[in-house]
Amino acid sequence: MSAVTTLASVTRQDSWDLPLFVHILGAMILVGALTLSAVSLIGAWRSGSAALTRLGFMTLFYGAIPGWIVMRAGAAWIANKEGLDNEDIDLTWINIGTTMADLGFVLLIVSTVIGGLVIRRIRRNGGGPWISSRIATGLVSSC
Repeated sequence: MSAVTTLASVTRQDSWDLPLFVHILGAMILVGALTLSAVSLIGAWRSGSAALTRLGFMTLFYGAIPGWIVMRAGAAWIANKEGLDNEDIDLTWINIGTTMADLGFVLLIVSTVIGGLVIRRIRRNGGGPWISSRIATGLVSSC
């Protein structure tokens, strides 16, 4: 084996496989749902389509929030298996990941609540442009 191959090889325990899979699966679901939601909401913003607006916000509710929960559960599972959830250990990369995930979750919840209000207004009054749906589109795009 060459020195490059030795440096490039990563050794990790097999016990990480399932928690890492759960973490990455949740992150993939979250990113996919946020992408679908953002594209739908931007399309609804341009066309005024109530169906695209509904798709965007239902994707947040049924896809992005569960994806975030699975991602965080997988991350906590890995940290617990490795003993990194001890408060005496200060790992900056875990703190950054946790902080960014929590801030993203706040934006996600605010976007979903605003989206629910927009869908409620659309059901009551029919279609039409709503400023709150544009605010939610900006929040989803920033997640």
